[in-house]
Formats: sequence, structure tokens, C-alpha cells
Amino acid sequence: MTSSGSADGLGPSPTATTPVSEWSTVIDGTPTTFRSVFTIPASADEGLTNNLLPNIEDPQAVNAQDVCPGYKAYDVKEDDHGLTATLRLAGQPCNVYGNDVEVLNLKVELQAANRLAINISPANIDSSNSSWFVVPEDLIPRPQADSTSGNIDLEFDWDDEPSFWFSVTRRSTGDVIFTTENKKIIYEDQFIEFVSALPEDYNLYGLGERIHGLRLSNNFTATIYAADVGDPIDRNIYGSHPFYLDTRYFETGNDGKRKLVKHDAMPGRGRGGHSNGGGSNYESYSHGVYLRNLHGQEVLLQPESITWRTLGGSIDLFFFDGPSQPEVTRQYQQSAIGLPAMQSYWGFGYHQCRWGYRNWTELREIVDTFRAFDIPLETIWVDIDYMDQYRDFTLDPHTFKPSGVQDFFDQLHSDNQHFVPIVDSAIYIPNPNNASDAYDTYSRGNESGVFINNPDGSQYIGAVWPGYTVFPDWMAAEGVSWWVNEMVEWYKEVPYSGIWIDMSEVSSFCVGSCGTGNVTLNPVHPPFSLPGEVGNMIYDFPEGFNITNATEAASASAASSSQAAATSTSTTSASTTSYLRTTPTPGERNVNYPPYVINNVQGDLAVHAVSPNATHHNGVQEYDVHNVWGHQILNATYQGLLSVFQGKRPFIIGRSTFAGSGKWAGHWGGDNASKWYYMYFSIPQALSFSLFGIPMFGVDTCGFNGNTDMELCARWMQLSAFFPFYRNHNTLSALSQEPYRWASVASAAKTAIQIRYSLLPYMYTLFYKAHTYGDTVMRALAWEFPNDPSLAGVDTQFLLGPNLLITPVLEPQVDSVNGVFPGIVDGECWYDWYSGAKVTAQAGVNTSISAPLGHIPVFVRGGAVIPLQEPGYTTAESRKNPWGLIVALSEDGDASGDLYIDDGESIEPAETKFISFKAGDGQLKAEVQGSYGDSNALGNVTILGVDECGGEIKLNGVSAGDVQCDKDSGVLRFSLKDVTSGGAWQGTWTLTWE
Repeated sequence: MTSSGSADGLGPSPTATTPVSEWSTVIDGTPTTFRSVFTIPASADEGLTNNLLPNIEDPQAVNAQDVCPGYKAYDVKEDDHGLTATLRLAGQPCNVYGNDVEVLNLKVELQAANRLAINISPANIDSSNSSWFVVPEDLIPRPQADSTSGNIDLEFDWDDEPSFWFSVTRRSTGDVIFTTENKKIIYEDQFIEFVSALPEDYNLYGLGERIHGLRLSNNFTATIYAADVGDPIDRNIYGSHPFYLDTRYFETGNDGKRKLVKHDAMPGRGRGGHSNGGGSNYESYSHGVYLRNLHGQEVLLQPESITWRTLGGSIDLFFFDGPSQPEVTRQYQQSAIGLPAMQSYWGFGYHQCRWGYRNWTELREIVDTFRAFDIPLETIWVDIDYMDQYRDFTLDPHTFKPSGVQDFFDQLHSDNQHFVPIVDSAIYIPNPNNASDAYDTYSRGNESGVFINNPDGSQYIGAVWPGYTVFPDWMAAEGVSWWVNEMVEWYKEVPYSGIWIDMSEVSSFCVGSCGTGNVTLNPVHPPFSLPGEVGNMIYDFPEGFNITNATEAASASAASSSQAAATSTSTTSASTTSYLRTTPTPGERNVNYPPYVINNVQGDLAVHAVSPNATHHNGVQEYDVHNVWGHQILNATYQGLLSVFQGKRPFIIGRSTFAGSGKWAGHWGGDNASKWYYMYFSIPQALSFSLFGIPMFGVDTCGFNGNTDMELCARWMQLSAFFPFYRNHNTLSALSQEPYRWASVASAAKTAIQIRYSLLPYMYTLFYKAHTYGDTVMRALAWEFPNDPSLAGVDTQFLLGPNLLITPVLEPQVDSVNGVFPGIVDGECWYDWYSGAKVTAQAGVNTSISAPLGHIPVFVRGGAVIPLQEPGYTTAESRKNPWGLIVALSEDGDASGDLYIDDGESIEPAETKFISFKAGDGQLKAEVQGSYGDSNALGNVTILGVDECGGEIKLNGVSAGDVQCDKDSGVLRFSLKDVTSGGAWQGTWTLTWE
């Protein structure tokens, strides 16, 4: 969860001045001191946010393009694999937002058949300034050249007039995909800028993390800086992903010439769901761009250009030529950031959490109540409530007593259910004046030297939930091994199944090393009130709540208005504010207040974060590696789980991520709110993380902050059932929102979970392909139907894999939804999941789809064979049930699909099985490869789109039982359970129905 305060990071904050009453006694021979809990003063949680004006909003800001000279190229050397050159300043240094680097090295590599790399970095780098410019290979690996670069479709060109510029062109089309022509490269020790022209009204996706529509606006600044903040719209939040996908549509005219299609000229533009159906007149080309840079960044998207600005590092660009989105995504993952982790089967079950579960008894009641309502529950989660005074790797001795562990977990594990606890990213530093405050996790870490320091070598002490805290240093020699040991030891006490990493930006609730000199006050209260405490009650409800809940809404509205009046503040006009503007100092960097001010959501770079001048044990300042702290703790946690569950796949959900985090963990969307628009934004957020290589994504279903209501929760429970990670989670003191709290939500949830669990084999197979090849799991319509330009901005619908179309209701008080059925003009057909009937829809029109409360429209793509399994209460039960198949015939009467099976948990399964399905001419053939043993029969088979109901069902030429046929809908149903009782996939077989 995210706090409601803010923090900065320049040095010690105001110390405690409020008297603290204390009394002492002896307990079991140990001198023990008791005192009232001290609250960190609010002033400790304030940075210079009000005195920092982002450069893009500063009317006095200097445009570096106007005053800097750019560079000239010398000593250019070319060969078949690229070129090298020296770049020298073309005039006097401008030193506008840092100290100019006068001599640069340029290296261009045709690295592979689909990848071009451009690196521009200082010519003179030594150990004293390496972290300013160079990303360590062991931290974020750099893609390396292979021997296949000769066939690349990308061409590098450059010129020296009026100063050095370069371009990247797609050979096959002549399209210039990136060019800095007529712009200068600015390279300083705290500021880098380069600009590329873009087509008018372009289609860019990515550049995360933020809450935004899928297609990025063309008048928008995308800030990339890891921030602890509760999901504001259009601002930087937890993760850092300096990657974008660029898709360009072309139309071939009657003269045979190809021309670029402007988005504003596309039929049915926007996210409303119109489609012209594509057709043979359109084609698209996609490419990807990745900047391997760890520093705080801004990407200015302007009507016809993209400007990249960073606060350090180098220009380390990688271009992936596609030419389609699936190929770009595979290329990016396979060669640059790593393939996503294969998830354990149980991770795809339904997860329940909240901040506020009070003890083992309540947790047991929650689990039991789910079963009483017959709502499948795979995993129960706990927030920071379970900890002893919010300290990692502990249990509250009064509420989550160690004595209750065995009974709770014996029952949970016997029912094939799981437990995931939160683990925060800061470590409590105990009060040295209180022997009973000893904390072994800190003591072991302190002895091993694994905590971040101040510049003077003293320990950096911030504040998080338990009070004054220290922060693990993943660059320290023993940092990861210490963390692994803590996880291993704690598992002996609490047999968890996976780990939830929070607060990993890394977050701190105060300015700088505010705990220095104040540790004797520990434990202390954060400098803000928690939800439910006096003055911080929750009165917020979803839009439309007053329509269906009139009495409750009136009461909530009155209370909310009263609270707003009590907490209102005045604002100061910008014209009367004195802003801090810093100027470069020769030979030095101002890391706390860089001369260029990015548009950080928290303003001050250290607000809610460890200070930029905090220092790692290898001498690197936090300023240079801030954006990967969360990435590093995911790696450390992955290593810990490998030690706990040897040979099994770690299950991790983390908050702060970077390019490549998907190879260790999944991600949830952070602290959203119980609002309809957050349910909508969950779709583009999930699709963006598909591009980032983190397919295991979900959001806090029904909303985290505020109170949900029946209608919103019912719709959201059904939508999230089709996300890879499916969890309901809400904040402390908000109304409970387990789905059984309302009869209609319970019914909607059961329906959706039943569909989800039946689709687990399909979803698991999608993840196998993501892990093996880099395929996406959740997909935008535009990616699967790349020749329809009107789909470029559609993000109210999505595809789960290639074959399931989800069209959710995203607004209150409606019983229908508009949606696209893509590809119809090109011969695609779609079937209703529930009835099996073929959809009647026209290309180029917005189809109205019936969607009463409790129903989420789901459609199956013609031409697909979708593997199913009869749903059980848990994933373990489901894996023991009969298989099923949906064969959705295309307009041509054929279909194909596949199924991957393994033990569901091994990192390297000893045995696997892969089944390929191919249907046509009245038969379905299953090709079986692999030795994994599975004895489940093939139960229900449903064939959609049959023309006639006659004929006989035969398996390998032998009659195979009764048939049910609906002539009106063209649906054929039958069971093969009796004839496959030894196992559905014992060998290759052929099924005929005509």
C-alpha cells in the first residue's frame, strides 16, 4: 500500500522535540522500557516539492537545442557490422543542465537479423564516474551481436551538417523510423537530450509505468522515475520501462503506391470500438525502441516528434525491426531483457487479500466462508497486519501467534490452498536503549554490512511502516545472500507459498536520513494517519453509487463534504512563488537537485524515496540506480525462493519493476481506487505490461482505496477473471469486499471463476509460449489484427491469447456494451462463449452486445481449438478432472490449437507433453508429443459452426458414443469420457463427426 504523506531525501530532518513519556520494568530478567508511541513530525515528510518547477512547465527554462552546439564526427570507421566514430563538441560548451562531455564515442552495431544498436557514451570513463554513464552488465545485461546481422531490415545513416545526426530506416519500405536530423545531441553529466521526428498523429505504446490509455497521447510528457504514489492518472508511478512500440499503417492506392495513414483519418477512430474491418488496402509495420538507461527520464511526445531526456547515463539505443508487434515483443524479450518466468499452475487461481485481516481466526473464517459460498479460493494473502509492529519476517505475538501457525497451515495445505504474505522493502532498526526491541533480521544484516549508507559512511536511516528503518543494499557483497537466509529461516516458522514485495521504489516516509540521532525513539508512528484513524475515515464510493444506494450515498456524501471542508487548503499562484533553480558546478554533480527538473509526480526526487545522495557499498549513488532498486529486490527474492523451494518455480508479485523484471516476477497495478475508470484503466495497463515482458499482471479487483459497491465489484470480479493474475484486495477500514458480501457479486464471481478455471489449460499454454518464445498473453486487438488501422486506439476490449475476445462493461447502470468483432471483412467469424452460436455482426459498425449485470461477454474466434478442463474448487482439483475441447470452425470449416502440460511447478520439468490439434473436413486430429503422464479422460467436446447434425462420432474409426446437436446454432456436443478412460493424450488420435 502507499502512504498518504510525502518525503524528501537531502539529510537529517527535524528531530523530535515532543516529550516522550517512558517507564521501565524487568520482564523475565530483561530490562524493558515502555513509552508512548512518538509520531514523526509532519515537517519530516516534506520536501521542496512546492519550490521545484518541472522544466517543461518553467517559462524561464532554457531550450538546450537553441544554445548547445551539438557534435561533429571524426575518425569514422565502417565495416559490414556497423561503424565507430569519435564525436567532439561542435562549439563552446553550453553546460545548460550539467557539464558538457566534450568527447564521445559512437558505436553502431548491426547486432542481429532484427536488431540494431546505437551507443553514444563518453570517451573517458574511469572508476570514479563509471556509474554516471555506464549500466553494469551484471545489473542489466546488454544485448550482444550474433552472426546473423547480414539480413537485417534496418539501415543506419548519418551526416555531419549542421551537426552530427543519425537516422534508422526500414530497408524494405524506405520508411525512416528514427531520425535526429535538424536536431542536436546534447550530452552532459546530468542531462542528455536527443530528438527524433515522428509521423503526424503517430501510434506509440509503452514508456511506463503510468495509468494512461493504451495509445500514448501526442501532446504528453512520459516521466520515467520509480515513485511510491497511489495510481494518479498520467503520472509516473512504480516501474521504469524505457521502451516503446511504434506502429505505422499504410494504404496502397490504385496507383500501387503505399502511403502512410494518419490516425485521425482512420474510420472509427478512438477507443469506442469502431472498426472498418481492415481489408486488403491496409498493412502495418511495427518496430520497437529500447533505451538501456537507469536514470530518471522524461519522454516528451509532441505532435510530430519524440524528445528523450535523461538525468545521466548514456545513449544506449536498441531498435527491433518487427515488422509486427508479436515479432517486436519476441525480439525485445529474447535478446534484450529476458523471457518471462514460467508461473506455477496454482498462481492462476483466485487470490483474496485485504489490509485489515486481524488474526489467524479471521483468516480461517475468510477461507471457510469462501468454501461455504462455493466460490473457489486458491490463495489467501495477508498485508502488514500479520507482522510484529510491521517488521519483516516476524509474526505479531498477540494476533498472529506463532502457536496458531501449525493448525492454520495444516488445514490450508490439506485443502490444496496457498498463503502469500507481504514483505516490505525497508528493515526496522531497533531502539538501542531497549533490549526487548532487538530485531535479529537487522542485527544479521548490520553485521554483514548490507544496508545503504549516507555519503559520510554512516548508516542511512529513513522511515517506513515500522518506524525508522534502513534499506538493503543489493550492491553490497552479502546483500542477496543475507536476504536469502532471512527468507529461508522465516519459512521454517511460516510455510508461505510465495512472496508479495511492496514499497520497493524504494519508499521512505521522510526527508533523507531522518532517523539519524532519533533511533532511540523507535518504534515510531508514520507522519500521517492510517486509514480508519481519527481524521482519516473513508467516505469515498464509486461513481453511480448514489443511484442504486440512495440512503447510504446521502450519508457518505455529507460525511465526505464535512471532511473536505476540514482539510481544504489554499494554493499559491505560480507568479508569486520563488522556485529553486540550480546551475551546474564544473566537475561536480548536484544529485539531490539536478539542474534539469523532471516532471516527477512527487516533485523532489527524494520524496517518498531514499535520497539520491544515499551511497551504496561500491560507491555508487542512489541517483544512478534508483530505478532498479525494485528490480534488484525481485532478483534477491527469486533467489530466496529457489532456496526455499528447491527446483520449483518461485511465485512473486512485485510493485516496482524495470525492463527484465518479468523473468523473476509478476506485477500488480498498485494502489488503485474503487472507481469505474480504474477498472477501465486496468486493461491498457495490463496490455502495456504485455509489451514490457511481464505477462503475470493483475490489479486490485474491486479497487483498493475507497469503498466499492455491489455493481462495480460484480463487473470487476468478472473482468479480472480474464487477467493472468486475479486478486481482490482493499484498504484498511474500507468496507469489506470479499465477493460473498453481496449475493449478486457472489453469483457473478462464481460464473467468471468457473469459466477461468475451465480455461486454465489454455492460459497455462499461453504462458508456456510466453516463457519459451516471448509471446503475449493479454493482447490488444490491434496486435492480433494488424491491418485494421481503426483498432489502433481500442483498449476497452482485449484478447486473451489469440482466440478469446473479452468485451466488458466499464460503466455503471447499463445492461449492454458496444464492441468490435475484428477481422470480419477478411473472413473471420466469432462465436458466443455461452451459447456457441455464431455472432451476427458487420464490419465497420459498433455492435451492441447484451450484458446484464452478472454477465461478461466472451467470444471464441473461429478457427480455434481451445483446450479446457472441468473446473474444480482449487487448481489442484481441476488438474484431476476430465479434459474438454472447444472446436470453433472457421468460415472454411477448419481450426487449430495446442495444449502444453507438465507438473505445474518444476523449473525444469522432467517430463512434458505437447498436443497439437488440427480440424477440417469433419475431423479433428490430435498429435501428441512428450512423455508426461496424464490419465484424465477427454470429457466434453463442443464443435461450433457445423453445417449439419447428421453423421456418427468416431475415435480412430471406432464409434464413440452419443451426440447432442443444435441445428439452429450449429453446435455439436458429445463426451469421449468412456472411450478415453485411460487418458486423453496417451497417443495421437483422429476424431470424425461426419
